Amino acid sequence: MKKDNLSYCLKFIVIFLLAAVLSNTTVTAQVNIPASYALIKRVIPQRAYSFVVEQLPGADKDAFEIESRKDKIILRGTNGVSVASALYEYLTNYAHCQVTWNGVNLNLPAKLPVVKSLVHKKTPYQYRYYLNYCTFNYSMSWWDWGRWQKEIDWMALHGVNMPLALTGQEYTWYEVYKSMGFSDADLNEFFCGPAYFSWFWMGNLDGWGGPLPLSWMQSHRDLQQEILQRERELGMKPILQSFTGHVPPSFQKHFPASKLKKTNWKNGFADTYILDTEDPLFAEIGRKFIETQTRLYGTDHLYSADTFNENEPPTNDTTYLSALSSRVYQAMSNADPKATWVMQGWLFYSDRKFWNAPQIKALLDAVPNEHMIILDLAAEIEPVWKRTDAFYGKPWIWNMLHNFGGNIVLFGRMNEVAAGPAAALKDPKSKQLEGIGLTMEAIEQNPVLYELMTANTWRDKPINPDEWIKQYQLNRYGHINKYTEQAWKVLRNTVYSGGHIIRDGSESIISGRPTLDSITVWTRTTFNYKPKDLLPAWDAMMNAVPACSNSDGFRYDLVDVTRQVLANYALPLQSKWVNAYRQKNIAGFKKYSGEYLQLIGDIDALLATRKDFLLGPWLADARNQGYTADEKDLYERNARDLVTLWGDANSPLHEYSCRQWSGLLNDFYKVRWEKFFTLLEDALQQGKEADFKNFDHTISQWEWQWVNSHKSYPLQASGNSASQANIIYNKYRKLIEAAYQ
Repeated sequence: MKKDNLSYCLKFIVIFLLAAVLSNTTVTAQVNIPASYALIKRVIPQRAYSFVVEQLPGADKDAFEIESRKDKIILRGTNGVSVASALYEYLTNYAHCQVTWNGVNLNLPAKLPVVKSLVHKKTPYQYRYYLNYCTFNYSMSWWDWGRWQKEIDWMALHGVNMPLALTGQEYTWYEVYKSMGFSDADLNEFFCGPAYFSWFWMGNLDGWGGPLPLSWMQSHRDLQQEILQRERELGMKPILQSFTGHVPPSFQKHFPASKLKKTNWKNGFADTYILDTEDPLFAEIGRKFIETQTRLYGTDHLYSADTFNENEPPTNDTTYLSALSSRVYQAMSNADPKATWVMQGWLFYSDRKFWNAPQIKALLDAVPNEHMIILDLAAEIEPVWKRTDAFYGKPWIWNMLHNFGGNIVLFGRMNEVAAGPAAALKDPKSKQLEGIGLTMEAIEQNPVLYELMTANTWRDKPINPDEWIKQYQLNRYGHINKYTEQAWKVLRNTVYSGGHIIRDGSESIISGRPTLDSITVWTRTTFNYKPKDLLPAWDAMMNAVPACSNSDGFRYDLVDVTRQVLANYALPLQSKWVNAYRQKNIAGFKKYSGEYLQLIGDIDALLATRKDFLLGPWLADARNQGYTADEKDLYERNARDLVTLWGDANSPLHEYSCRQWSGLLNDFYKVRWEKFFTLLEDALQQGKEADFKNFDHTISQWEWQWVNSHKSYPLQASGNSASQANIIYNKYRKLIEAAYQ
């Protein structure tokens, strides 16, 4: 009788699932229990036995529950991301722990805190998006599976369920174009080096930093398969790529009758070629790409396609734009009828002169609403949804962009991040707002902003930043200290006050190519606060050292605040040697230029105490990706180039991705200033004007030599952060205050 019942039940389940598939009904996602337990063991291996994972019945949006049962903590979720979020809710709100890129506190008490009553949370957001094309290079260029595994865990803990997943796309294109008769020589001038994939994927450049070895394509095909398997095990739905028309330079040689448009990004790179969507080959290649990609990586029916990333269309004719958009979508849907186009809305922000209401509406209306999602990429800076009638009815996602180029600077719009998502959610004009997300160009900086932004995931009301930041300190440092409270109050009202004076944080003149000016093209030194107002935060952090120096997060924050104060001080110090030079005061010039160089060296020594601020791992990780000496050298050149010149010696993008890293400060920025000071001192000694035009040429040639050089840098931190900060504080505190007076 029992066997008959079991057989009947199994038959019923099979029939139900089959009917659901045939009727295109969505079956509620289930928790992959082993995958959830594995995540818990990776995050808190010594205490994983204290947690029990259970399935929470599905709902229209993700939810989780937490409760205590005897000596266990029960984590229930609608899927793996919900379970991980339940774990992080417990870790942060009950055990007062924290997991960030820059500082981890997992000091759980011997007896885990009891959850006195059932906790139930449900997200108001269908989608929690993560990553920007640029993040894959400014931060992730050299990641292996170990680093990716940590990031996927971070994503799950913070509620991310819709990550951009572009690793390994070059192998997909390799298979597609090889099947169409292209040779390896053809593709060598197409594929760029590994540090530049983001802009290759978006059609901005070809070939730069290459040729790309086949070994890279194959190893990163395998890496992408691991990434996707893990993300899907946890219930995420990764976004893959689709075809937008970008083809190899040799395309017309193979297809003489093809309709190509030559375009240029205008940043010092050669032209790229875009296949006209009207050409029958566009649909064919689009189908081939999706089919090949699906065979290699599977699909969740979400595809990224950015047709005009910082490239203007040939016409603003709305009929043309509508037809183009329709054909891009058809190239996806021909291969995958369930395809949804996920579009970065950056073009509507970066080129607003072209993208007026009629043009935006034409581009969006050509695709069915249920098959398109728009990313409002920088909603905390400028909410584009407000001037596009919420993207004319398309589902859309409110994103925080925050960081550009991986620049190291304390900055953020804390008020906008705390209130913006909930305000938009409650605004009837937001129409189909269905998600929130993080679209920074680089990670591993300003962890407070990312903890704050992801705190919106499981709530529909604004966050009170003043109250939230107290909890942040408790979780980060292990206790609330009166001095850290003072420091964060100052930080909140200075570096994290945001505003609309500047787009992103003020960079230090130190990282700019040497000049007498206080600003350069990519070294923007305008502040959103008065630099002297940051000094009390430094005072308070130094006073907190005795009580907080055992905290990893505190030590990072101490170094970061000290670094920012010194980086700011470079500007008034620069004005001193500039004035001395202009007044032909040789003694004054030598004094202040010497102090300026010493400042750079002192910042380097400070940053050497934290692995977060080392050049060495960036270069070593690049070399570790290579199998041969030539490959290792190629990848190191890519790594050096991206964070300095960005392109060749004449690149207009130099310093766009500047980094305040130990090693880079002493061996790149400081050396440039030394050469500049030699030029100025010689001019003073000889009573003539310095040849600045010739200097710009010679220094760019020296920079290119540095890009092509090989020197190993430390991979581990050295020295004590608190001790080094104390030395610097005693040396500079009064000098800096006097400079601002």
